[in-house]
Amino acid sequence: MTALSQSSKPAAPRPLGDAVTAVLIIVIPIALTLLCIAARFHVVELSHTVRAELLFALLLALMASGMPISIALGLSVLTYLFILSDVDPKMVGLKLFTSIDRFEIMAIPFFILAGNFLTSGGVARRMIDFASSLIGHWYGGLGLAGVVACALFAAISGSSVATVVGIGSIILPALAQQGYPPRFSAGVIATSGALGILFPPSINLVIFAVATSGMQPHGPTGAVVDSASVGQLFIAALVPGLILATMLGATTWYRAWRNDYPRMERASWGECWRTFRESVWGLLLIFLVLGGIYTGLFTPTEAAAVAAVYAFIISVFVYKGLKFSEVPAVLLKAASMSAMILYIITNAAVFSWLLTSEQIPQSMAEWMTAQGFGMVAFLLVTNIVLLAAGNFMDPAAITLIMAPILFPMAAALGVHPVHLGILMAVNMEVGLCHPPVGLNLYVASGITKMGITELTIAVLPWLLTMLVFLAMVTYIPALSLWLPHLLGML
Repeated sequence: MTALSQSSKPAAPRPLGDAVTAVLIIVIPIALTLLCIAARFHVVELSHTVRAELLFALLLALMASGMPISIALGLSVLTYLFILSDVDPKMVGLKLFTSIDRFEIMAIPFFILAGNFLTSGGVARRMIDFASSLIGHWYGGLGLAGVVACALFAAISGSSVATVVGIGSIILPALAQQGYPPRFSAGVIATSGALGILFPPSINLVIFAVATSGMQPHGPTGAVVDSASVGQLFIAALVPGLILATMLGATTWYRAWRNDYPRMERASWGECWRTFRESVWGLLLIFLVLGGIYTGLFTPTEAAAVAAVYAFIISVFVYKGLKFSEVPAVLLKAASMSAMILYIITNAAVFSWLLTSEQIPQSMAEWMTAQGFGMVAFLLVTNIVLLAAGNFMDPAAITLIMAPILFPMAAALGVHPVHLGILMAVNMEVGLCHPPVGLNLYVASGITKMGITELTIAVLPWLLTMLVFLAMVTYIPALSLWLPHLLGML
């Protein structure tokens, strides 16, 4: 009787706020589309500026409705082309195919495949052992080992999520076993895993190079500014990556010292040599990729292919952490992730082409110059926009949408394209570590079984460190440009 009475209770009514939000999500895209149609039939007259604002408003409204970003990009472009523009819509089909007909884009699936092989092949565990033997006896030693291991793994995988999964799934249980608080452990790994966005071979840096490839905006003197290459971005990311890893390690050490967290016993020189010897095959991949690119032995795309083959060999034949029967699953996972990113790239490329053909970025650059915006103000606004976008978009989508918009404006104000690329990468790192779309938080949540709210609190000390580093990268261009200048790449 009690069960029956409980099951017959009416469902609790939805809050009024949820109902209003749902209605707005449906009504706003429809209203914007109707406005576009009205402009098409000259019921209302819209200026070029208002048309550009409508394009961005429609894109944001479609994404807010829960539509996948790639489809939202395509629909907003088609709506603009058919209704508000005189550009031939046949160009859409052509751009969809030519946008991925680039040699450098092939680096993305190869680096993803290499990262998946390394994640499944036992490389992460050996890197943790090596890092622990070096600094495990310091305050918060195992946490510091996690930071170092994340930096090393990021430098061979190029993926933030792969770094959190590969390192976090091994070291988080070990941290708990040694008595570290769960919040400390989760905060260290969730933020240190974001180094995969910055350290070469970062997939995000490849996407930035692809998104701005072929664009030739004019600088403050009127000279044409070429976009940054993948090789330039990879070399430029080394110094900022090392500095951020050091800052995250310093934050970890300070919190461990202040709270007297456990320390490991000092490893002998023999133990250090043994762990290095076991991890050396994974570490060699760093020198293989960067050394090959810098010496001209192969291009970044060829380096990605070499990395994938090398990762397969050491995972299956050297470390034997991956069985032949498991290889098809790894290939399928890499193919799925690559297809998702490439589909976003095709639609984002059409969106970028539309922006360029309509002279929208150039108009925005002229407006900012007319308003007296200097480099300092532009960089500040850029950071605010990118951090805000990180609240509801993933890094690949932000880079593909924002890079073609920001690049012409940055060039007009004298911001070097390599500096802009590294700046965007650091912003993407921060976005991975705060809700509601911070992927690292969700991955860490799946490993630690902690809620997103608790994880948000846990990452705050390291997140503040990352924001300080963002300010440094923003206003000290030498951090990004010094090494490429030294090597004669700029």
